[in-house]
Amino acid sequence: MITTRFIRTGLTAITFFAMMGTAQAQPAGGPPRDGEGPPVDKRLGDTSILMGRVQIPVSVATCDDSAGHARLLCLIDLLKADMDEEILEYIQLDYSVAEGKNWSNLPAGAFPDRPGAYLGELSVEQRGILKAILMETASLTENEGYDEMEQTLNADDYIGSISTDYNVGYSSYNSKIAFLGTPAETGTWQLYYGGHHFALTNTYTDGALAGATPSFRGIEPFPRFEMNGRENLPLMQEREAFAALLRSLSDEQREAALLEGTYRDILAGPQNDDAIPDAQEGLNVTELSADQQALLLAAVETYVGDLNETDAAAYMAQYTAELSETVLGYSGTTEVNTEDDYVRIHGPTLWLEFSLQSNKSTGEVGNHPHSVWRDQVDDYGGNTE
Repeated sequence: MITTRFIRTGLTAITFFAMMGTAQAQPAGGPPRDGEGPPVDKRLGDTSILMGRVQIPVSVATCDDSAGHARLLCLIDLLKADMDEEILEYIQLDYSVAEGKNWSNLPAGAFPDRPGAYLGELSVEQRGILKAILMETASLTENEGYDEMEQTLNADDYIGSISTDYNVGYSSYNSKIAFLGTPAETGTWQLYYGGHHFALTNTYTDGALAGATPSFRGIEPFPRFEMNGRENLPLMQEREAFAALLRSLSDEQREAALLEGTYRDILAGPQNDDAIPDAQEGLNVTELSADQQALLLAAVETYVGDLNETDAAAYMAQYTAELSETVLGYSGTTEVNTEDDYVRIHGPTLWLEFSLQSNKSTGEVGNHPHSVWRDQVDDYGGNTE
């Protein structure tokens, strides 16, 4: 593992993967290499799928009599109906936590182990059905939930329009979708959706959401960019919520919340499932005023609120009940707008991290965020295999 936590300890040798802003080691296996650089997947595409312009097909109306998990199953059956057998084999896989752990912040060409079919391998109608599936699981709030997914796809199209590193796979074409386990009313299955700077890993057991984490969000460029006919500013609400919370702290509170060392990236990122420390470090939330606790919960909600209203409410109720055992920590500045600014919220079950680091993909001056929501009980639906 590449250590990125403290400046004073020094960094290990810089690899392509560290340069991409991650503490992730190079994956084993994968497709053969074309000379130097990351593995090259021959299925990679370089075109935009323009997900924001994809229309949800009228066939989706056949699922309108259902709601919640039942509607999700109906939409998935519709997606898989008449699907090319080769694509179906990529999408419908056996359930395993080991497979579910193959998520990453890296672009497609740098992490070929993600399961699933590329979005660009689906027909336009199938992408429309997938859009309905993702919207069923997610909030429809502007700049959150499903809208955040679209904007992250737009970010890869933006990078692809300026990058000359053609093997890395900067394109909305290259995000992936998979079902780990057969979606059904009983049993366990996972909705896996992810790509560069995005991971959604919703696990369902016997018709209910058993876990919505790990949930990774990142974005470059940041804080805003124009692409695919719109202004994009995902993760701005997260940054602003954390900054509002830290600005509200008194001098004494800031001193108590300040973490030792400098954090260059999040700890509990891809392939670092055991990185959450046992000991909490920082300012106990009981030392915050009622208004400050409301600011903290507002920051939490920018992550939990990516889910649909019903599932989000259940998580928010749990995390609110655990406030007395929750700790706030930060490193860097309280404005959360400078390289190595870092914020965490650590509860009995909740773990949130937000980290700013220098740009890696665009070559432009500036910083971009990595962030993750983990639940120490519900990660991967609470399953271990």
